[in-house]
Amino acid sequence: MCMKLKASSLAAVVSVALSTNAWAIEPQFIKLTDSLTFTPTLKVGERYDDNFRAVEEGEKSSWITQIAPSFELGAEGRKSAYKLTYSANTDIFHSSHKDDNTDHHLNADAVLKFDARNQLKLDAGYQQVEDTAVDDRNLTNGQSLENNKYTIANIGGVYTYGAESARAQIDLGADYRELRYQNSDHLNAENEYDTTALRSTFYYRVAPKTRALLEARHSDYDYVTNDRLNSNDIALLGGLTWEATAKTSGSVKIGAEKKRFDDSSVDEQSGSMWEVGVKWKPRTYSTFNLETSRELDEGDDGSSSIQSQSVSLSWEHEWLERLSSDVSYSYADEEYQDIDRDDKIKSFSVALTYEMRRWLDVGVGYIYAEDDSTAIGESYERNIYSVSVIVSL
Repeated sequence: MCMKLKASSLAAVVSVALSTNAWAIEPQFIKLTDSLTFTPTLKVGERYDDNFRAVEEGEKSSWITQIAPSFELGAEGRKSAYKLTYSANTDIFHSSHKDDNTDHHLNADAVLKFDARNQLKLDAGYQQVEDTAVDDRNLTNGQSLENNKYTIANIGGVYTYGAESARAQIDLGADYRELRYQNSDHLNAENEYDTTALRSTFYYRVAPKTRALLEARHSDYDYVTNDRLNSNDIALLGGLTWEATAKTSGSVKIGAEKKRFDDSSVDEQSGSMWEVGVKWKPRTYSTFNLETSRELDEGDDGSSSIQSQSVSLSWEHEWLERLSSDVSYSYADEEYQDIDRDDKIKSFSVALTYEMRRWLDVGVGYIYAEDDSTAIGESYERNIYSVSVIVSL
């Protein structure tokens, strides 16, 4: 048996643990034809996780071996570019082999430039993921702990009208996504949904490298069995985006969001919304990144939605020609609507990467994660220590 996914922040912390070290390698591709290339890479790592179920009591620890190959096919034409990427991630839990699992990720991207004013970007993906079960408090006789097993399928695209140098430009985007669980006895079936998202963004150049923007979004969530959570999201944002102005680049979007449910017994949610991402590069070898956002996420554990507010700060620095570091801190406040629960999630990570060769990286890392929740039994602390090797041709 397993519990529902414990909000998106838990998955984010684990994802950070798996990619603690930035890739400094420069993979060499194999030229299959004049326009088709093949690029393989492989990451092998070992990490120690002292609370891999992320629970408040009864923590389980384990050494975990990671094997993560990836393969990329790329093709380019005069006005087009295509990329097909497959990656797998196998985790072997030495203290709990029943948790061993392999994730699969397949993604396809295409860019079509019809002329200077018309461009289309397309993407499609399929992910088969297994997350470590987070709780076993509700186990009864004859039941066993089971990981969260799910697939995500998506397809989408963005059409852009307007030349890059033009004063005005517009993006029109659409995406479709399906979330399905493969647990036994229809466990987690209430979380399955289809969502269709539409987005339009109007840009107006106010300086050579700065553009003002106005963006409208609409998302429709259709749950397979849990009709109570069927809803429509509407958001309107305005802001600025700039490229390499002085030593900074980034974007700022501020606006409001409203979520309306088909079920009249569920109160609609609304509030302010923002997305900010700023990169500051005071030196060519040192970069600071700041990201912060506020948005409504889908509900969990009986809530209709989650008001999520987060901020993260990272510092990447090249100490020597082959030695670099990455330090980051993140904080998220997740306020569950309709139920009495508020999670404050903090994480800190530090990593060192040594580029032994153009095709070989060696890295070490550490992550500390903490969830201070008002819900009984949902708080946890977690330490992850890792070492990894990344190789390519």
